[in-house]
Amino acid sequence: MNIKKSGVALLLSAGLLLMTGCDQAEKAAQQMLSKTAESAKQAIDDTHKAAEQALSDATGGLIEKEKPEQENEESSKAI
Repeated sequence: MNIKKSGVALLLSAGLLLMTGCDQAEKAAQQMLSKTAESAKQAIDDTHKAAEQALSDATGGLIEKEKPEQENEESSKAI
């Protein structure tokens, strides 16, 4: 009888340890995905800035960057 109780206790303990490990792995994966998303966003922002600078250099500053307000008004008129 004591062996069965010990076996059940051991199985329950192992299950709890396994669940705890899975929870920690999930948290680590979420943190990694968050960092990866932030890195990707930064890379996109940097690429956008570089493209704007290259366009400005190529046109000699003839094309001015539109303000977001102007873009919103123009897109509202198009709809």
